[in-house]
Amino acid sequence: MGDKRRIAQPGPAPQERIESAVGRLQVLDFTLEPGLTLNAAITGPLIAAGMGAAQVEISGGAFGPFTYVMPAASPDTDHAAWYSAPFTPAGETRLERGNVTFGRKEGAPFIHCHAFWTEPDGSRHGGHVMPHDAVVTAPIRARAYGAAEVETTADFDPETNFPLFTPHARMAPAEGRPRIAFARIRPNVEIGTAVEALCRRHGFAGGRLRGGVGSLIGARFTDAAPVDDYATEVFVTSGLVAPDASGAPEAQIDIALVGLTGVLAEGRLARGANPVLITFELAVEETSAG
Repeated sequence: MGDKRRIAQPGPAPQERIESAVGRLQVLDFTLEPGLTLNAAITGPLIAAGMGAAQVEISGGAFGPFTYVMPAASPDTDHAAWYSAPFTPAGETRLERGNVTFGRKEGAPFIHCHAFWTEPDGSRHGGHVMPHDAVVTAPIRARAYGAAEVETTADFDPETNFPLFTPHARMAPAEGRPRIAFARIRPNVEIGTAVEALCRRHGFAGGRLRGGVGSLIGARFTDAAPVDDYATEVFVTSGLVAPDASGAPEAQIDIALVGLTGVLAEGRLARGANPVLITFELAVEETSAG
């Protein structure tokens, strides 16, 4: 795969590496109701709340049927990485936790979900949940961090040759609630550095990551063994941006991931050592420097 920490993409790389838009934070706690697909269970309440963009944290509950894919090598030169064949474990799969990006694809409400779960045989797995092929069987807790002023849409990206969720400003943020920045980070950009740049761009003295879904070229942690699989599926478990001694924003990001070999890993990312593979979708809520 060449340089282990940089992966060539099939198309031209735009100069702008971080796409972002800012809105006013809306928080919604809700339940994913049994009998609905994961896509319907999440998008319905968010649309009703008037959100155009959101990151959603989900935990507990169960699915059945349940279908997912894992990262895999690309079968051709059209993409830098691809997906495995679908897996559909028989029986009820118990959700541990995961993150969801909410937006629209071809005009229809759509989600992008990475998660960890336990399958009916007791084995623990992770990956990319197929949103129309996973049906809720036991209530799932959800908390959305969204905004009405931003709309996320799946835009075709010539660099990666994938349709990728991208945030767009659709109205000026009103005064009042805290600001929240939605972003898409492009390939080969170091994720922590990107989050810090996002805060500087929008004048955030500090920030708290409110979810995140994406892929990294392996992973380097401060508190866990490195992952060398070049293709991973990642979700953010927590994250904070605070001023360093000089007053510059410094990001601290905890993630969970599955690699193309099936390895699961969790931990705090080492600063400056974790480039994006295809994309990383995330949101940062503005906080004060204190």
